[in-house]
Amino acid sequence: MDFRIADTFTDSLARLTGEEQKLVKTAAFDLQMNPVNPGMQLHKIEQSKDKHFWSARMSRDLRLIVHRTASSFLLCYVAHHDQAYRWAERRKLEVHPTTGAAQWVEIRERVEDIVVPSAQKVPLSSAFLPTKPALFAHCSDDDLSAYGVPAEWLADVRAADEDALLSLADHLPAEAVEALLELATGGSPAFAMAAPADADPFAHPDAQRRFRVMRDVEELERALEFPWDKWTIFLHPAQLQLVERDYSGPARIAGSAGTGKTIVALHRAVFLARNHPDSRVLLTTFSDTLAYALHDKLRRLISNQPRLAERLEVLSLNFIGRRLYQAQCGQVQVASREELRALMQTSWAECAPNLGSLKFSFSFLFNEWEEMVDAWQLDNWDDYRDIKRLGRKIRLSEAQRFALWQVFEVLHAKLARRRLTTWARLFTQLAQAQLQRSAVGQTPVFDHVVVDEAQDISVSQLRFLTALAGTTPNGLFFAGDLGQRIFQPPFSWKSLGVDVRGRSRTLHVNYRTSHQIRVQADRLLGPEVSDVDGNTEDRCGTVSVFNGPKPAIGLFGDEEQEIHAVADWLRARVAEGTPARDIGLFVRSDAEIGRAQAAANRAALGYAVLDDRLAAITAMPGAAPDLLNIGTMHLAKGLEFRVVAVMACDDEVLPLQERVESVADKADLEEVYNTERNLLYVACTRARDQLLITGIEPGSEFLQDMQYIRRAS
Repeated sequence: MDFRIADTFTDSLARLTGEEQKLVKTAAFDLQMNPVNPGMQLHKIEQSKDKHFWSARMSRDLRLIVHRTASSFLLCYVAHHDQAYRWAERRKLEVHPTTGAAQWVEIRERVEDIVVPSAQKVPLSSAFLPTKPALFAHCSDDDLSAYGVPAEWLADVRAADEDALLSLADHLPAEAVEALLELATGGSPAFAMAAPADADPFAHPDAQRRFRVMRDVEELERALEFPWDKWTIFLHPAQLQLVERDYSGPARIAGSAGTGKTIVALHRAVFLARNHPDSRVLLTTFSDTLAYALHDKLRRLISNQPRLAERLEVLSLNFIGRRLYQAQCGQVQVASREELRALMQTSWAECAPNLGSLKFSFSFLFNEWEEMVDAWQLDNWDDYRDIKRLGRKIRLSEAQRFALWQVFEVLHAKLARRRLTTWARLFTQLAQAQLQRSAVGQTPVFDHVVVDEAQDISVSQLRFLTALAGTTPNGLFFAGDLGQRIFQPPFSWKSLGVDVRGRSRTLHVNYRTSHQIRVQADRLLGPEVSDVDGNTEDRCGTVSVFNGPKPAIGLFGDEEQEIHAVADWLRARVAEGTPARDIGLFVRSDAEIGRAQAAANRAALGYAVLDDRLAAITAMPGAAPDLLNIGTMHLAKGLEFRVVAVMACDDEVLPLQERVESVADKADLEEVYNTERNLLYVACTRARDQLLITGIEPGSEFLQDMQYIRRAS
């Protein structure tokens, strides 16, 4: 007899308290050892149309639903008595007649909310409103069935318009929902694979996303340790095409938050390692925190193929950069940003007598160093004099540039005397070393590089990646979202030899964020975003696969009122059954952390203030303690929670007044506003189900774009 668990079981298990979860996990191990264990008090559920459903008593009120046949024992669902029985009474396990996949089918006549209202239920006042077209009226029943739609839901699907689609999606198997969403957004989904008549229905790829065989206690222990991470294990067919495609040059996938870019990047790295047995693959991103999370996901993805890990490394760019530099060029000490600012201050003071009437601020000077001189590694006066300052609207005469260069030259000398380098110089020198290795026919360190969160890599990092694998087929694969760029200024990839035109695709199905949260967050950004090279990411047509409550946005008279309101909201979410570890509370910067802590204290919730290390732990499902997560918006990158509150969205906090006042260049001011918008977008889209945004009146101007719905006095 095969012992299996369903995704519905692990999802419902995650909603229980810690003590209840321990009880259920112990029972799961006991049932795996002996499925007919008399101590479980198994009772047949007579009210269910599927006569293979049984209930196991976990406690006075907690019930585990199992599906038992002669060849299969399946853990299906766990909840309190009435909710558990309702779940079983409304479902049956069937083999789809066309695809041959085992799937849950929600019994049509037991569904309380009819998806497509009948004519008699249409209010008289709406009878004269234009009706929206049925999205799938052109599809035959055979086609819809081939997408995995259960037979008893065909009529509802054929009648569904865009308003009914998401409600309908709540009742259908995942493969059917994905195909319908792709159709609704103009795609051409592939039909589900039809299995031979005598095939095991649980072996079908669509079934394997729902049901997992547990071969031993260790495998069950691993499965119960983490939530069912189906978007790490399984891909939408449209995503699979991007993963397995051959690219003649650098390729890039884009998409708004939650569309599965990271999952595509993970699968792309595994695909390259699996299908190029003699190659080495690097999966990388711009931060250590995100690299840790990628490594954890990859470990689960290839746990049954340990040999792949020998040729697939997951490291942050700075980590691999430092490691390769020390191996190929020698020891290195990289100056911190604080050290660079201090050295720039002293260089500026030393050159002040020679600067004459130069009126630029220190902020402008340091920004010019970071984004022009150091970023592009301008080592002499001629290079700086002749470079085109693309995107920077303050024009500099040759005399002004020469005056500035005196400061930069002194800074170069100070760094050399202290034997310090910058990350930009390290990666530039490392790129030169890779080119020299290639010129003499040395084996490349990596044959393929996959980059996640590519919107935040720097000029020198891209130079390094291009030298590393930019000239080989399938050498470079980027995943990112220009709307989430918060760390790096824009620059031309094409000028560095990375041209993704014709090899750039945008994902449009959002799996992580509810329709309501996604729509509201998208108002912070335009319908499309373009890079410096003119490549456009079209954000129109993106759809979410599930509904949720509308985000709540409120402004308050003072901090005390805001803290009180946020605390009440947090308590309500916990009372609904949301564990504290599934809640994120974010603010713009460290200066506002105290307000978030005050709200958590008022709500009587334990919390952890995130740093890079804790953020990395939080990004690993199953590893985080049951504490509310408090952090800055920058640390929210790469995380996701069921519930998120974003506090202190005040005027002069978002955008941060300190950044606005430090800008001397109009182009830089536009960049500040863009990255501050992106920062709020990142924080809001960490939420899966519920989102609260608060501030002190009059509030951030960005909230007007999100169309806040109430003002609290």
